[in-house]
Amino acid sequence: MSHTMNQVSAPPLSQLMFGDKTPKKAFFTAVVVGTVLTAINHGDVILAGGAPPLIKVVLTYCVPYCVTTWGAIMGKRAQWQRDQGG
Repeated sequence: MSHTMNQVSAPPLSQLMFGDKTPKKAFFTAVVVGTVLTAINHGDVILAGGAPPLIKVVLTYCVPYCVTTWGAIMGKRAQWQRDQGG
């Protein structure tokens, strides 16, 4: 019997991205990290009564969300590969 017949295909990207409550974890990480980064990067403008550029604030929250999601995907893939013996 061939070794390839026993191989199981890797989980789909959608399962890696949305499974195991990854979006919820990424959301809460983005809220915390995004808030800290917004305060660091735009705190002076906010304290002066101004409004920082909306796109910059949105991106400040999007980056930690994406990084958390990417880290979860890579971690799940690595675990799957270890579980497969490879």
